[in-house]
Amino acid sequence: MSLLHDDGRSFEQLRDDFHWQVPARFNMADWAIDRHRDDPAPALHFEDAGGKAATLSFADLHRQACRWANALGALGVGRGERVAIVLAQRPETAIAHLGTYKAGAVALPLSVLFGPEALAYRLRDSGARVVVTDAAHAEVLASLRPELPALRHVVQCDAGGASGWRGLLGKAADTCETAATRADDPALLIYTSGTTGPPKGASIAHRALIGNLPGFELSQNFYPREHDVFWTPADWAWTGGLLDALLPTLAYGRPIVAQPPGKFDPERALATCAAHKVTNAFIPPTALKLLRQAAGAGRLRNSSLRAVMSAGEPLGAELFAWGREAFGLDINEMWGQTEFNYLVGNCSAVMPVRPGAMGKPYPGHRVEPIDAEGKVMADGEKGELAALAAGDPVMFLGYWNNPEAAREKMLAGWFRTGDVGYRDADGYLHFVGRRDDVISSAGYRIGPGEIEDSLLRHPAVAQAAVIGKPDALRGELVKAFVVLAAGFAPSATLADEIRASVKARLSAHEYPRELEFVEDLPMTTTGKVRRIALREREIARRQDPGKA
Repeated sequence: MSLLHDDGRSFEQLRDDFHWQVPARFNMADWAIDRHRDDPAPALHFEDAGGKAATLSFADLHRQACRWANALGALGVGRGERVAIVLAQRPETAIAHLGTYKAGAVALPLSVLFGPEALAYRLRDSGARVVVTDAAHAEVLASLRPELPALRHVVQCDAGGASGWRGLLGKAADTCETAATRADDPALLIYTSGTTGPPKGASIAHRALIGNLPGFELSQNFYPREHDVFWTPADWAWTGGLLDALLPTLAYGRPIVAQPPGKFDPERALATCAAHKVTNAFIPPTALKLLRQAAGAGRLRNSSLRAVMSAGEPLGAELFAWGREAFGLDINEMWGQTEFNYLVGNCSAVMPVRPGAMGKPYPGHRVEPIDAEGKVMADGEKGELAALAAGDPVMFLGYWNNPEAAREKMLAGWFRTGDVGYRDADGYLHFVGRRDDVISSAGYRIGPGEIEDSLLRHPAVAQAAVIGKPDALRGELVKAFVVLAAGFAPSATLADEIRASVKARLSAHEYPRELEFVEDLPMTTTGKVRRIALREREIARRQDPGKA
């Protein structure tokens, strides 16, 4: 099954010839597992509790998904009710998602990195009835029960007993009918990463799986091929891990490799890819930067990889160049959002990849920079990147319990993303920065992405983030926060050297007038730098100079 084919057409021809075909009745499980219900081929490679390599076939996955759907029915979970999944990349995560869709309930993926307050907020706001979790989080969730009146069951995957995962699935039948949901019915409730303001629950329809596929196929250079094996370190608790990796891979009947548990380890990741002969990957920029520091990254050039997609943060020309050298291929950058995913990107198989550009709108989507009135900007003019909502199946349904916030995102039929960018003369879209991340300094509007990319060109810089710091003279001045690479120590001389390197590459108004060395950067659970946390830190320091 493919929506697009590598048949000699150009990217523009593929886009012009494409038309959506979305059935009125559709369930994500229809394509992700039901069509492969009898297939003995590998669906999921993973490490078991003892650290040994194991595999689950599509037929096994289907039987287990049916058991979970039936178990939800026995627990009294009805259609449309929320089922929270607080798990890392493991078989139970995939089974819980697929079984929840089959039952007609709504999956609520939550990261294992969330602390008690983050979990409580999302569980309370969503009104989740059931939580599936591991032993490490069961105690925390038990302590939160008094705050969560809607929560009825906490199902622990690592526990025995009748109310544990194995007990519930053990007494459930391994066949069931998938709920006849409408394509417009909700399948997922994914909370935004909260770079600004409190997180909002984005309600994602079953049709969104179809809406993601054209971009998925092209960003992976015409996925699938016969021996494709997929891997990503991206958390399956967010859009990137689910709709950019797990679900489309299963939909195409190809296996996915689960990221081994624990903190991302570049050497372990390289070994995992080699052991399973991974051909396709989604690797966020943060993970690419960590791979770049690994001594063994050069051996990727001789690996089985044929396509790599990256998204979540701007890739930048420097990281792109490293990827070309390390992988022996061009990384396909992609851009989208939780609410409106897989909109723009590259496909090196049919279009030149332009370093520093996000790519072009994928077939089925229209994305333009617009002004405050909804007018499309001319080539080269910066505006808010917006996607045409009508008729696009990947467009979200709205925010849970917050319809006004969803209405505020719309302007003259366009979904406003909050990202600022521009379109060049060849139709490539370029990311400048978040609307609230753009720095206004002495009359200049400066995006942090290009400066961060320039900082990474210095051998001493492992990670970098740039913000606008309040300044009486300029309004804001450019300040950089830098995590040093191994072997380098903070010093005023090094700071001046790094700042001078940016000034030499960019311009006098863009280089960081201040640079601070830090041990780490504040990140969201999806791997994005929380620049808002850095700005808040600077404001607090200004109000109280002794405050860090």
